[in-house]
This record gives sequence, structure tokens and C-alpha cells, in this order.
Amino acid sequence: MTRLHAGNPDAVRAMLESMAAWTGAPEDEAQCPVRDVLDRVAQKWTLLILVALEPAPKRFSQLQRQVGDISKRMLTQTLRQLERDGMVSRQVFPTKPPSVEYALTELGRSSLAPIGALLVWADSHHGEITAARASFDAGEAA
Repeated sequence: MTRLHAGNPDAVRAMLESMAAWTGAPEDEAQCPVRDVLDRVAQKWTLLILVALEPAPKRFSQLQRQVGDISKRMLTQTLRQLERDGMVSRQVFPTKPPSVEYALTELGRSSLAPIGALLVWADSHHGEITAARASFDAGEAA
């Protein structure tokens, strides 16, 4: 739930009803808007890059340092995909050498509320998930 939904039972009910009414992917997977968007958002680096760009635009090297163990090639590829999807903008400055800055677009910024809800959920349930994994793995070993 986003902050808009928190404490608003009508909004929560409407969100759950729309989820329950969803009939799933169409036969032609290429025509499924949910799958199309989630394929991008669910990629390993996408969420980290979007969150890193939230406070302010950043240069490539700043993003690479903040995200951490991402390779230059993977950062470049993910930024290009996000730019193609309209979630990130790229601005080249005429310096020597040219510098490039990446920023969230309005579309990218609009993704932060649901991403934030997911991050809060993951953080608050990480202990339970870790314990469930350990329990499952212990059962597998027996």
C-alpha cells in the first residue's frame, strides 16, 4: 500500500477489488501490460537505480558508486532501458570530456510510491522471510 492507501480502508478495499477482478495475462503474452511493465521493474538493478535517482539527478559514476556492485555495462544497459521506457531522462553537457546526467522523469517519479511500499514491506518482513527460508532449507536437508 502507498501512503495514500495507509489508513484509508476504502482505498485499500478498492485496490484489493481491482486486484481480485484481474483475470490474468491475455493469451498473447506480448499484449499483457502488467507483464510488460513488471518485466522491467522486476529486473535486479531497476529498483535500486530508480531509488538512487529519487533525491536528485546523478552522473553515471555517482550512480555506480551509490548502487554498489553493478558493472558499468549493466548500469549502462539498465539506464538505456529505463530511458526507453520513459522513466529516466539523460542529459549530455558540452564539457570536455562530455558529462552525462540521469534524472527521473515524471513517469519514473510516479513509480516511487509503489516501489516505496514494496521496500517498506520487504524491510519489515525480512526477518520472517529469512526464518522461513532457514526452516525450509533445514527440512530439505533432512
